[in-house]
Amino acid sequence: MQKIIKIISWILGILVGFMVVIAASVIIDQGMGVNRLDGITNTVIPNGNNPAIRAYVARPSGTGPFPVVIMVHEWWGLKAEIVGKADALAKDGYIVVAPNLFRGNTTDWFPTAIWQVVNTPTTQIDGDLDAVLQWVNNQPDANRTKIAIMGFCFGGGTALRYSVNTPAITATAVFYGSVITDPTELKKIQGPVLGIFGGADTMIPQKEVAAFDAGLTAAGIPHQVTTYDGEPHAFVKSIAEINKGGNQQKAWNQLREFLTKAFNGQAISRQYRLANHQQPAKGAAQQFMTPNRWLHQFVCNKTVH
Repeated sequence: MQKIIKIISWILGILVGFMVVIAASVIIDQGMGVNRLDGITNTVIPNGNNPAIRAYVARPSGTGPFPVVIMVHEWWGLKAEIVGKADALAKDGYIVVAPNLFRGNTTDWFPTAIWQVVNTPTTQIDGDLDAVLQWVNNQPDANRTKIAIMGFCFGGGTALRYSVNTPAITATAVFYGSVITDPTELKKIQGPVLGIFGGADTMIPQKEVAAFDAGLTAAGIPHQVTTYDGEPHAFVKSIAEINKGGNQQKAWNQLREFLTKAFNGQAISRQYRLANHQQPAKGAAQQFMTPNRWLHQFVCNKTVH
């Protein structure tokens, strides 16, 4: 019995030590990252009595008024890859605003990314996005009647939730973000919706994507929901990677076409398909609570609640 107690104590000691090391690494990473946004932001957005929001804003040439795209980052925070996508999208004639929603923090360290999402209340995120929207409405070159929101992973779920709660948003694009499936909630969205997902994504199973499509259909929201067969989570990477072609480029071009139609008032025909037009697989592997599914359920899903 004493041996069993010693073994249990030893295991608990290792677990506690591991957690202490992880917690310390997050603290150190955040301390070292205070200047990470300096090279990738160019705008400070007022936020009332709250800390100002640091953002990257890309503008097209000309005087406008231009449609606006609010681009929300992944759970890492604002990074150079998002800045590159903002610049690319601005060339299509949009003002692109990419705020950092973790109030000064951005990281490459996985535990810090989880910490950022878990410890940033959705009410705070939505409040910061309200400040971004107010700033947009005060820009003389911005078209206040044409404002889209989009995001990747954490940003995708955030974009969808914010769109449900914000009538001023006129188009929404979700790249492999947590989904809302309740038609009653989805009916609140004021414009068309684009959903981009990966067929090999172990965080978001195809049954959730199918439920998202069904919910949008029941709510009467014009939409396109596409699963790119064989692609993992977060498969649309930097602009350099996108420009190499393949499904990354197809997904990016689908976004561009969607925004063009949405902002020009053209009809968005319903689509629900894989890239190769096959039906989603219903393998048993999608049903188990894998580590990635756990992250999606208890971390990423936080963005839609």
